Amino acid sequence: MTEGIDTITRPVLEVSDLKVRFPASRDWLGRPTSHVHAVNGVTLEVRGGRSLGIVGESGCGKSTLAQAIIGLAPYEQGRVTIDGQDLQATQGKQKRDLRQKMQIVFQDPQSSLDRRLPVWRLISEPLHIRGGHSNAELHAKAEQLAAAVGLRPEHLDRLPHEFSGGQRQRIAIARAISTDPDLMVLDEPTSALDVSVQAQIVNLLLKLQRERGLTYLLISHDVALVRHFCDDVAVMYLGQIVESGPADEVLGNPRHPYTQTLLASAPSFASPLPTLAEVRIGELPNNRKLPAGCFYRERCAKAAAGCEAPQVLHRLGDGPRQARCHLAEG
Repeated sequence: MTEGIDTITRPVLEVSDLKVRFPASRDWLGRPTSHVHAVNGVTLEVRGGRSLGIVGESGCGKSTLAQAIIGLAPYEQGRVTIDGQDLQATQGKQKRDLRQKMQIVFQDPQSSLDRRLPVWRLISEPLHIRGGHSNAELHAKAEQLAAAVGLRPEHLDRLPHEFSGGQRQRIAIARAISTDPDLMVLDEPTSALDVSVQAQIVNLLLKLQRERGLTYLLISHDVALVRHFCDDVAVMYLGQIVESGPADEVLGNPRHPYTQTLLASAPSFASPLPTLAEVRIGELPNNRKLPAGCFYRERCAKAAAGCEAPQVLHRLGDGPRQARCHLAEG
């Protein structure tokens, strides 16, 4: 978690009312007959030098949101702004330059690295695509980046299959920082690694953030990781943000029933939380047909009158805390 960062820093990333859906079935003419509603009106921002964690159960739309932000998944409504520039409003070289300000580190480094290329080419690949660099310059830059992530110079001419999972993730991180990005999206960056290696990668990412002033958007289902790593957190359920704010406040004193349920499945000794016996447990609703009113109502043990109406993400008190529940105290 960053320390000494001015909380009035400019937003590096701003997302407004983002909606993403995919065809789930088609008729004989190829026309969509139903859709998967993956992201349903997400609004958030990440300020410079800070880390925002997106947390939620599998299938809630976290990774789709990350892909839409980075430009890997199309969105049908909303706006994604990087350093004040609308991603969809740019074209040509301006759009390519804007996308270079964002980089992503995937969950499985092995599948995200071309196994035919040596490590120095993998690390310098974004610079190679940009053009204007000789092979000698790319190799020298790759050596600098490798040192920054804890890889030795003799590793540079090897192929990805010769490395462990943790080393491959270091290669992916070195490649991501090669363009000096303003925003790094981390999509479950440690979930495929052993526990001891996870800690090494987390510490590396925090070190790079301190040294380079990086801004992180972390996608994770691991509440403990988000608590340790992030300044702010947004809890996602069925494609919506249901609660957001400073990580220590949201995870230490959750106000939305879903956040309470999520934390009950990963208990903390820091504060008393409901046990799983006190909440309704059921399958995540089908996102082909979204529920009416509050999306969480059918699984919520606190459901009451008023929950049949759509819920709005609203501010709690004078601080940055927000919750999408009319029962949350203001």
